[in-house]
Amino acid sequence: MAIHPTAIIEAGAKIDASVEIGPYAVIGPHVEIGEGTTIGAHAVITGHTRIGKRNRIFQFVSLGEQPQDKKYAGEPTRLEIGDDNTIREFCTFNTGTAQDKGVTRVGNQNWVMAYVHIAHDCEVGNQTVLANNATLAGHVEIGDYVILGGLTAVHQFCKIGAHVITGGGTIVFKDIPPYVMASGAPAQPHGLNSEGLKRRGFSAETLATLKRAYKTLYRESLTLQEALDKLDAETAAEVAQLTTFLRRAERGIIR
Repeated sequence: MAIHPTAIIEAGAKIDASVEIGPYAVIGPHVEIGEGTTIGAHAVITGHTRIGKRNRIFQFVSLGEQPQDKKYAGEPTRLEIGDDNTIREFCTFNTGTAQDKGVTRVGNQNWVMAYVHIAHDCEVGNQTVLANNATLAGHVEIGDYVILGGLTAVHQFCKIGAHVITGGGTIVFKDIPPYVMASGAPAQPHGLNSEGLKRRGFSAETLATLKRAYKTLYRESLTLQEALDKLDAETAAEVAQLTTFLRRAERGIIR
């Protein structure tokens, strides 16, 4: 374990012997940090926070602090971070609240750029990219392979499906279905995220199927229920993922 002599590690913290901790970092008593993780200078990691393996956490982050929720009354809620994530400067991830799941979760292999805020009770999947100043309000769900452009802001309780990409400055008030490109304030759909899907190995046949599904959802002037009825006839697993998401959309979807 390489811990700088100016770092403060409170009694009770569970830190793997391979972890590196930089100058003036502060680690709270209920924190667990897995093997191969590096913590930058002046980072503050507190609360009931569990961090997995091989994470790169840069200077001046704040992880596991109390949620910015007036209902919070000191409950031992949690923050859980998976493996192989990069968390850049000045990011803030809060713990959950007793009114929801009580835990904020960030998955694996995420690339989280500077000044990103992940609020209480959020669920972030795997292999996402959250660009500078992306902001998630409470109870937000982000699927796998999502890319949020810089300064994207997501309203509380919104869901963003897998493989979505947003443009810079996007303001999200409703759910964004999987595979969609979105931008604007408020967010509007701008076609299928075809380039991203190609990069992830989606076949030409699957892309054609998803383009038909997008046309059904957005180009045929159907109600959401009518679109769902038509999409149910598709047998592709990717379309089933889309329809499952649509049925869980409690705030409505961007249209």
